[in-house]
Amino acid sequence: MSDMPARCPVTGATPGVTGGRPTLTTTAGAPVADNQNSLSAGPRGPLLLQDWQLIEKLAHQNRERIPERVVHAKGWGAFGTLTVTHDITRYTRAALFGAVGQATPLLARFSTVAGELGAADAERDVRGFALKFYTDEGNWDLVGNNTPVFFIRDPLKFPDFIRTQKRHPRTHLRSATAAWDFWSLSPESLHQVTILMSDRGIPASPRFMNGYGSHTYSFWNDAGERFWVKFHFKTQQGHRTLTNAEAAEVIGQTRESYQEDLHGAIERGEFPRWTMYVQVMPEADADRTPYNPFDLTKVWPHADYPLIEVGVVELDRNPRHYFAEIEQAAFSPSNVVPGIGHSPDKVLQARVFSYADAHRYRLGTHYEALPVNAPKCPVHHHHADGAMRFMDPNDPAVEPDHYYEPSSFGGPVQAPALREPPLRLQGSADRFDHRDGNDDYGQPGALYRLFDEGQRRRLAANIAASMRGVPAFIVDRQLGHFDRADPEYGRRVRGALIEAGVAFTV
Repeated sequence: MSDMPARCPVTGATPGVTGGRPTLTTTAGAPVADNQNSLSAGPRGPLLLQDWQLIEKLAHQNRERIPERVVHAKGWGAFGTLTVTHDITRYTRAALFGAVGQATPLLARFSTVAGELGAADAERDVRGFALKFYTDEGNWDLVGNNTPVFFIRDPLKFPDFIRTQKRHPRTHLRSATAAWDFWSLSPESLHQVTILMSDRGIPASPRFMNGYGSHTYSFWNDAGERFWVKFHFKTQQGHRTLTNAEAAEVIGQTRESYQEDLHGAIERGEFPRWTMYVQVMPEADADRTPYNPFDLTKVWPHADYPLIEVGVVELDRNPRHYFAEIEQAAFSPSNVVPGIGHSPDKVLQARVFSYADAHRYRLGTHYEALPVNAPKCPVHHHHADGAMRFMDPNDPAVEPDHYYEPSSFGGPVQAPALREPPLRLQGSADRFDHRDGNDDYGQPGALYRLFDEGQRRRLAANIAASMRGVPAFIVDRQLGHFDRADPEYGRRVRGALIEAGVAFTV
């Protein structure tokens, strides 16, 4: 691409150049003669309000920041591709999985959950793992984490949970008491808490962690058959994690360790890769599993639903402008394509609304027209007007008479052939107790028993360290959950609490 200025499409004139470089202009395109000195009434006189150049620069600077994400504010990202290596067309008609060898461009964004934009990268926290696939049939967004489960199974609890991870309204400090109070009152969180406090609670960098869709989604094929599906992305770089002490040392040197590692690796040509797998469950099996397969706090046993290899994700390009391509990147599970659908997962259903709604607030009504969010395929819709409705009225594809549907005057129409098969659901609507019939201890206990001696010791030590300052009655309540998952789990945590000087009574 040439750095020389293009001719004005209206006048045909070429903007001036200085020493072969384009002339600086205002946002309206007027050339700037002096960008070093403000307009004033003499060297010692006041500035003049008529200095439109100064006013424009200051006004734009005041508006450079947009609201940061309420959660997942601190993030790192890159562009790449998904290349299909195995045929899964028996399960889904999604075009991006249409043929072995097919490559689909994508954007990946990794993040912490609790930290603000200025937080340190190497904190003990869950990591977001979001992917935007630019497919021929529209954008598919897979918004997950580096863990296969989460702390809650009912979205009504999500705002309260996030508040316990943020700052106390009086002290403006993180509150271990709030976090452990919520977790101890929500036994469904134990599976995720065990992972968070384990060795994998602080990945050394996004390159060395797995990704998961976490929720249960669905596939549907050309025959109209539906399958429930879980998405897994296994790092090909191997797992590297930090202890609390190692993380503290890293943070003492740099707060941007993840950005430095991910950006630096790609710049060096060390492109990170993940192997994509799916677990597939026939639709009818959901009525027969001893656990709720749509429960975000549960995993599907691999012995029952083994991993099926799909392809390879490779990241090979850093963003050219972080704000434009990463900060303004907007992911939402509402973005699905034909062949991929949702499930009765209650938290997923709430996120289908809340994620897109957050982007409309944070970025604007037409956030999906921003270059990083815009599909690579043709787009035809009738969303009207609103702030920042940017389009070219001279574009032949823009037809003012096609502003509603159904219409007798042409324009885009629906495609009944792409209708998703119906969800086969049972039961009536009510506010069901999300704990009724749920075992919140079996899977965390099984996970604990998979850990070796060193992993168990570090898990207990991490839990004890995070409980410093937490009232004894909350510690007691949480110990009861550890006991029910595995008695040895509870005994080991008690021993670590004693070593750390944390008070408890049971």
